[in-house]
Amino acid sequence: MRTHARVVVIGGGVVGVGTLYHLARKGWTDVCLIERKELTSGSTWHAAGLLPLFNLSYSVGQLHKYSVKLYESLEAETGQHVGFRKVSNIRLARTKDRWDEYMYYKGIADTIGIRVEVLTPDEVKAIWPLCETDGLLGAIRHPDDGYIQPADLTQAMAKGARQRGAEIYRFTTVTGIEQQPDGLWLVKTDKGDITCEHVVSATGNFARKTGAMVGLDIPVIPVEHQYIVTEPHPAIQARHAAGLPEMGVLRESDSAWYMREEAGGLILGPYEKGAPCCYMDGPADDSEYELFQEDLDRLAPHIETAMVRVPAFGEVGVKKVYNGAIAYTPDGSPIVGPAPGLKNFWLNEGHSFGVTASGGAGWQLAEWIVEGEPTIDMGGVDPRRFGPYASRGYLREKNEEAYRNVFTPHYPDEEREAARPLKTSPCYDRMKALGAVFGSVYGWERPNWFAPAGYGIDVASLDKPDVITNHNHPTPDADGTVKEIWSFRRSNYFEHVGNEIRAVTEGVGLQDMTPFAKMLVTGPGARAWLDRILANRIPKQRGRLALSHLLTPSGGVRAEFTVYERAANQFYLVSAGGLERHDHDVLERLLPADGSVNLRPLTTSMGVFVLAGPRSRELLQSLTDTDLSNAAFPWLTGKALSVGTVGVDALRVNFVGELGWELHHPIEMQNRLFDLIIEAGKPLGIRPFGIRAMVSMALEKSYRNMGRELSIEYSAYESALDRFVHPNKGDFIGRDALVAGREKGYPNRFVTLELLDATDADARGSEPILKDGVLVGRCTSGGYGWRTGKSLALAMVRPDLGEVGTELEVTVLGTKHRAVVVPESPFDPDNLRLRA
Repeated sequence: MRTHARVVVIGGGVVGVGTLYHLARKGWTDVCLIERKELTSGSTWHAAGLLPLFNLSYSVGQLHKYSVKLYESLEAETGQHVGFRKVSNIRLARTKDRWDEYMYYKGIADTIGIRVEVLTPDEVKAIWPLCETDGLLGAIRHPDDGYIQPADLTQAMAKGARQRGAEIYRFTTVTGIEQQPDGLWLVKTDKGDITCEHVVSATGNFARKTGAMVGLDIPVIPVEHQYIVTEPHPAIQARHAAGLPEMGVLRESDSAWYMREEAGGLILGPYEKGAPCCYMDGPADDSEYELFQEDLDRLAPHIETAMVRVPAFGEVGVKKVYNGAIAYTPDGSPIVGPAPGLKNFWLNEGHSFGVTASGGAGWQLAEWIVEGEPTIDMGGVDPRRFGPYASRGYLREKNEEAYRNVFTPHYPDEEREAARPLKTSPCYDRMKALGAVFGSVYGWERPNWFAPAGYGIDVASLDKPDVITNHNHPTPDADGTVKEIWSFRRSNYFEHVGNEIRAVTEGVGLQDMTPFAKMLVTGPGARAWLDRILANRIPKQRGRLALSHLLTPSGGVRAEFTVYERAANQFYLVSAGGLERHDHDVLERLLPADGSVNLRPLTTSMGVFVLAGPRSRELLQSLTDTDLSNAAFPWLTGKALSVGTVGVDALRVNFVGELGWELHHPIEMQNRLFDLIIEAGKPLGIRPFGIRAMVSMALEKSYRNMGRELSIEYSAYESALDRFVHPNKGDFIGRDALVAGREKGYPNRFVTLELLDATDADARGSEPILKDGVLVGRCTSGGYGWRTGKSLALAMVRPDLGEVGTELEVTVLGTKHRAVVVPESPFDPDNLRLRA
C-alpha cells in the first residue's frame, strides 16, 4: 500500500469509483481509492440500475447525459461488460399538470441535447403492449435511456482506473483523517497511513461518519427504498422467445412508481409516503450488503395502481422485496464539490440516483480538482448551498420529504413545507398579519407575495384528479382554504402580484430582504485585496456603492456583491441570500495569508428592508433629519442615518428599478423600524411586496441573477457586464481570460426578449430558443412584466442573433411563441426613476 498519493478517494461504490476513474482519465495517475469492504457493498449492490435522463435541474441533467454516453463506451474501452440495456424510458401522464411538467422538461432537454419523444396513448400501447392506456393523456420517451448492472458498471470503471495507474485498496478501513500544518492530508487506515494533497469523500451511507472525522456536518441521511421483483410472467417469456425487444422502463409518475422487466418478470419501485430515514448516525462498522425488513403495507396504494396499469404485474408471485438505504439530501440533489471551510477536501455524496449520476459527477469533480473549476455550472449540487441550519432533525424531515416527492410534479413555484418555519426575521409575524405567503431560501422565511385580507381558496371546491401525486397546493389552513395553487402557468396569485407592483410603481412599498448574505471585510489590506479579486473598480470615495463580480480564472462569474465602504478599511458586502455559505467560503479561500484582511459574517445580525417607489423619499424623509435630496444623496451611495430612533445604513440601490433605499439595520431593532415605517407610510398608501413582485420588476430592468444569467459557464462579457468589468484597472481574477476571449469571440450573447403572443404561460428559464427551426439559445429567466404589460425573457443566444428587432421563437410548455429581441431594460431604460 502506497504511503503518498495526490488524491485519496474514500468509498468504493459506483460514485467513488467513478471519481477515481475520471481523475486517472485526467492524467493524475498517483491516485488511490480506499474501500472498507468489497467494491459495491454499500447501496450500489442493491440499486435497481435505472438511468433516468429526466431531471429538471440544468446542471444535474448534464451530469446524467454525460453518464449515459460514457457507459455506452466503457465496455469497448475496458473489456468489462457493464450490462447496459438501452431499452428506453417511458413516462406516462394522466393529468394536465403532469403534461405541463413534461413539456417544461422537454424544453430543458432540448437545450442540453437530450432526445425526448412525445407519444400518444396508442403509441405507448404499441411499445409496451402489457400496459393499459385508459386515462392517459400521453407520454414522453427517452430513446437513449434504460438500465445497467451497477456492480458491473463499478467494476468496469475500476478496471479503467487501474489501467491508467490508479490503485484500489479493498478491505481497508479509514480510521481517521487529519490535515497537517503544511496543508497535506493524513488519511489513517488499519493497513497504514497515506499522505495526500486531496481527499474525496464518496462514502454514501457513511457520509456523516466520514464528515465527523474532519469536523463536517454533511447534510446527508439515507432513506429506505423498496422495490419488488416478481416471478416470470408467461407473456413476457413469450415475447423473449419470439425475439421481440425488451419493453422499456415504464414510469407512471402520477402513481409514483417505476417498472421494468427483470429475468422474464417485472420490477416495481414505488416512492411512497412514510419511508423513514435510516442510519441516522451511519451504519454499523461491520455493515455490508445490508437490507432492511420489507414493509409492503406502505406500498399498497402503489401496488394497486400498478396492477391496474399493468395487469400482468398482479398475475405473478413476488420473488424478492429489496429494502435498502439510498442517500438523500434536503432537496433531493447530490452534493458535489468542495467542502466548506476545508482546503482540498471534496464531497461526492448524497446521491439518490447514484448509478445515473456517478459518471457525470466524477467527471465534473475531476475537472474541479485538476483544473481548478468545473466546466458546467454546479451551483445546483454545490455542497455550500446548505448552511449550519441543516441540523440532524432538519435533515430527517426534509430528506423524507424529498423522497416522497420524487414523483410529485416539480412546480417552479412550489414551496415545500417540512421543517418550516425555521429561520425567521423579527418582522415575520407582522408580515404574516399583512397577508404574507412565505417561501424559503437558505432556511429563511421570506414573503413571496401578499394575499388580501380574508383571501382563501376552498380546497374542497378544487377539481383534483384521482391520482396519488395530485397535490398542487400547501397544506390547507384550519378553515380548509389555501392561499395559492402551484402551476407551470400563471396561477391564482398572478393578479395579486400585479397589485403589489402597481402600489410600488405609483406610491411606496416595503419588502423584507433580511436573508441577503452580508459580511464585513476589514483590515489595512482590505481595499487592495478587494481590488485584486473583483472585476469592478472599488470606489475611491467613501459612501459610493459598486456592483462587483468575482470571476473564475476563465472569466465566468462566480459571485456578485454590492460593495459599500462603511468606514476606513471597512467594506460591507451584500450578496444573494441563497449563496451565503458559498460566497463566504469562496472569499475566505482567497484571503491573504498575512492577516491583513479579515472577513466577518453579518447575516444573522443585520436585517434589511427595501423601501421603494416614487414616494419612498417622502416617507423616509419624514423619519430622518438626513437630507435625502438627489443632490445630497444620489443614486448608488450609502450613508449612516437615523430612522426615528433606529440607526441604519441606507443604501440607495434596489433590485426593482424604482427610487428607493435598502435599510440595513441591527436585527434586534427591526420591529421598531418596521412599525415606524408602516405608521409613517399609511397616509402614502404603503403596501408590502414580496419576492415575486421583485422578480417581475427586475426582469423588466434586465437585471441578471446568479446561477441564471450569471454563471461560470458564461464569460462576464457574454453576460453583458461590460460596465462592471475594468481590464485596464490592473490585474484581477479572470482578467487575462476575458481579454483573450473578447479578441477570439464568444459563443453566446445576452439579450432581452419579448414573447409576442403569450397569454397564460411565460418563460421561466431553460426554454429553447429557435431560429428557422434550429436551436440557437436558451432562456435563463422569464415572466410577466406588469409595468410594461409584456411577457419577457432574459436569454443567451447565438451572437449574430442578438441585435434588437431580431425575430426568434421560444417554446413554452410545448407551444412555440413568436419572440423579438428588445433593448435592454424595457422599463425606464434611462433609469430616470432610479435617479429621481
